[in-house]
Amino acid sequence: MSDSQYTGLLIIGDPHLEGRQPGFRKDDYPNVILDKLEWSLDYARTHNLLPAILGDLFDKPRDNPTWMIGRLIEILQGEILSIYGNHDVHYQPELTNDDTLSLLVKAGCLRIVSAESLWSGMMNSRTVIVGGSSYRQKIPKQFDTAEYSKKNETDPFVVWLTHHDILIPGYDEGRIKPVEIEGVDLLVNGHIHRRLETVTKGNTDWLTPGNISRRSRSDATKEHVPSVLRIDIESSSVERSYVEIPHQSFDVVFHDAIIDSAAKIESSAFVAGLSELQARKTNSGAGLTEFLRKNVDQFEPKIIEEIWKLAEEVTDE
Repeated sequence: MSDSQYTGLLIIGDPHLEGRQPGFRKDDYPNVILDKLEWSLDYARTHNLLPAILGDLFDKPRDNPTWMIGRLIEILQGEILSIYGNHDVHYQPELTNDDTLSLLVKAGCLRIVSAESLWSGMMNSRTVIVGGSSYRQKIPKQFDTAEYSKKNETDPFVVWLTHHDILIPGYDEGRIKPVEIEGVDLLVNGHIHRRLETVTKGNTDWLTPGNISRRSRSDATKEHVPSVLRIDIESSSVERSYVEIPHQSFDVVFHDAIIDSAAKIESSAFVAGLSELQARKTNSGAGLTEFLRKNVDQFEPKIIEEIWKLAEEVTDE
């Protein structure tokens, strides 16, 4: 049982740290996303909130730049809870010594919560329990609060962190249907990059706060406001709110879409389009890939095959 004087929780959604530019972003993403994480942790400390990360701290599980790890060690100060996401692990659905996240856990920068390793403490005279189901770990069907209820007049407030494909309105790719989890008051899921509506099943609320940044250029991303989820806990009540993280406008962060239709174009225009992409190139080759998908069909099959071979040599997709 923690004796810290927290008044609530601050939930931080999927930072996806990496040392390169993702997708169509044109800003200095590696430092921008680190700044957002640092801002979130500073906010938590200022307001006596226990920070918790919803997985996918990293976008790539291994070979992350040393300078980034060094800065993380500097900013990951104090008690910080976390689970791991699919981007934090390499193929097998578990954290290993070869994954960058494990280095931060061993260094004491993060504490991974699970069904076997719970966080518990008092917040404004109420017992609070935080558990978690990392990527591909089972979400419990119930949580026994009897042990904690005996010690206090009020029932404990139980929060469960997950990183799963939850079937929430607005996310059709979900596979897990929300249900009431006896003993769990609030389930907060990462993995889904935009904020979605709360789903209530019995006494369990399922929340999807979305990422603290915008990684891809899409209509859904354009509507997403980078935020953290604040949970204020009183002895007999719980208040939830979203705190907006300082960020630039969508148009400032992302390159414009160059090709908006898949209409056939002449070879000369095709080459001209590639020249424009060169001026707006991204580390991941996202613009090139999208451009080719829309335009290579005009060529003969053998030429198409050669174009894709060349594209694969210069991108990681």
